[in-house]
Amino acid sequence: MLKLLIGLGVLLVLFVLFLLFRLGGTVSVVKGTHKKRETSANNINAFLLPFFFIVGLAAVFWYNGHLAEHFLPESASEHGHWTDELFWVTTAIISLVFVLTNGVLFYFAYRYRFREGNKATFYPENNKLEIIWTVIPAIVLTLLVLAGLRTWGKIMLSDIPENALQIEIKGKQFAWEVRYPGKDNEFGAYDFRLIDATNQFGVDFLDKNAMDDFMPRKIYLPKGRPVFLRIRAVDVLHSVFMPHFRLKMDAVPGMETQFLFTPTITTEEMRTKTGNPEFDYELACTEICGRGHFAMRMEIVVVEESEFDKWYTEQTPWAESNMDYVKEAIQKRGTNQAGLKKLENKKSS
Repeated sequence: MLKLLIGLGVLLVLFVLFLLFRLGGTVSVVKGTHKKRETSANNINAFLLPFFFIVGLAAVFWYNGHLAEHFLPESASEHGHWTDELFWVTTAIISLVFVLTNGVLFYFAYRYRFREGNKATFYPENNKLEIIWTVIPAIVLTLLVLAGLRTWGKIMLSDIPENALQIEIKGKQFAWEVRYPGKDNEFGAYDFRLIDATNQFGVDFLDKNAMDDFMPRKIYLPKGRPVFLRIRAVDVLHSVFMPHFRLKMDAVPGMETQFLFTPTITTEEMRTKTGNPEFDYELACTEICGRGHFAMRMEIVVVEESEFDKWYTEQTPWAESNMDYVKEAIQKRGTNQAGLKKLENKKSS
């Protein structure tokens, strides 16, 4: 209701201004001054230029203040604070420059409006001004670029810690699938030619490391522990997007991409911070990858490391849940009888 009233108020002000403009024209005709080069409309328009600039600027800041509740909450990753800081510093500089430069433009339009008897000054160049407004932006932009490169380097060029949790994320039309490496923290090999309706990851079960890999329906992450994502796609270009962690990386068919980050806020803590008991982190796709693009969403749960360790040990290896498939795959393609026997013994026990 408030927005409707504000909109009606703005329309009313514009209508009144239009009537004043028309009234000024009518009065000039009555007075016989309408043939003059300088009219009251000229001064009115000159005044309205800075007026609309100030009012419009105030409306933008007011509206953005009310939009704050729709912004992303505090970053839930370590590197997210670095990128947020860089974003807000850049936004502040750009906003300041925008206000100053446009303020000068609107003021000049008012200050140097047409007046009878005024004559324009011939002012073709000023080398000093040219140097100033070339050098200053160049310095500022250079500093911003260097800060951006430094932040990018800290995020993308960091060494992978030994205690990092490895997770494989695969995009396909139209779903995400994840694979954890099991207790040995070593992924089993995969081959895209092995992908079928059952073995969605194309895992090669001739590799002994594949026997304890598991594939949950949700992504579980431990707070405070580095997480190393291994990302790939099987059909078209997808994009791993975790907005609350300030994380985005394309999933490219035919090659593996990667991202290293550290979660810093659990799901329960973020629910408290946002005041939303139903809040959930999510993995989304930011590439328009087809008609089913909207379905590419997976829930992410961040918990304390002790709770994560408990969850991790309770997971059932994919091979154990699909023993007949694994047995047939091993018999068809080669020998991993030791791994199969170990799996059968674990199943029987």
